Amino acid sequence: MVTLPQAMSSRYLLIDISNSFTKLAFATHARIARSSRIATRTLSAVYLRRILKSRQIDKIVVSSVVPAKNRAVKRAAGKTPVLWLGTRARLGVGVDYPAPKTIGADRLANAAAVAALYGCPAIVVDFGTAVTFDIVSAERKYIGGVIAPGLEAMTNFLYQRTALLPKLSLREPRRAVGRSTIDAMRSGAIFGYRGLVREIIRQIRSEEFAGGKVHVVATGGYAKLLAAKLPEIDAIHPNLTLEGLRLVANLNAGT
Repeated sequence: MVTLPQAMSSRYLLIDISNSFTKLAFATHARIARSSRIATRTLSAVYLRRILKSRQIDKIVVSSVVPAKNRAVKRAAGKTPVLWLGTRARLGVGVDYPAPKTIGADRLANAAAVAALYGCPAIVVDFGTAVTFDIVSAERKYIGGVIAPGLEAMTNFLYQRTALLPKLSLREPRRAVGRSTIDAMRSGAIFGYRGLVREIIRQIRSEEFAGGKVHVVATGGYAKLLAAKLPEIDAIHPNLTLEGLRLVANLNAGT
């Protein structure tokens, strides 16, 4: 079992359930303790009960894009209130979107966090199982985004669908022209993926923020690897989604 660091006088247990991994952290009104991560397939009510027994909290705050795991949270919570992040919660940002209920909870958490921590307008680039781009307008409204395959999904596809290409460990290439199959694949993955991200940001800017200032913030598992050499990205925040959960919990105190 992963042991979560304990924040002093914790008020919340924050849980971000994504397709591949689940991140958890205790938090106070003002800050998050160091987060822990487990494979989502291993998340269970038994695991969560053990965590909840280690600390007295006021509320569990959840963003989930894996409905099959929601029951585990409900069973573990018992009498502890659970706030499910969604459009019915007070987010600190508006939602200008044709089908609000279809927006992933993690994307709403990112929108809430970027608006509060960095300002608007803003673009969040979340490097997860998929890479998502979420846009918050100058009027502090979530207006939509872009979804593309994640970096690991793309490289795993090559490995699974070809006879000779090996499974790839992802790190910064030494140069663009690979001198081995592994180097060539790594170059295509990292440089090619940066090109994808750069072009999508360019298109978003030209459509929504032509000539204006926009905050571009990266988060997610591959943010440090990919975003560090993308000048289009202003900041990297590894726990942006969890920060969004904390901020939304504060806004919905008493509910």
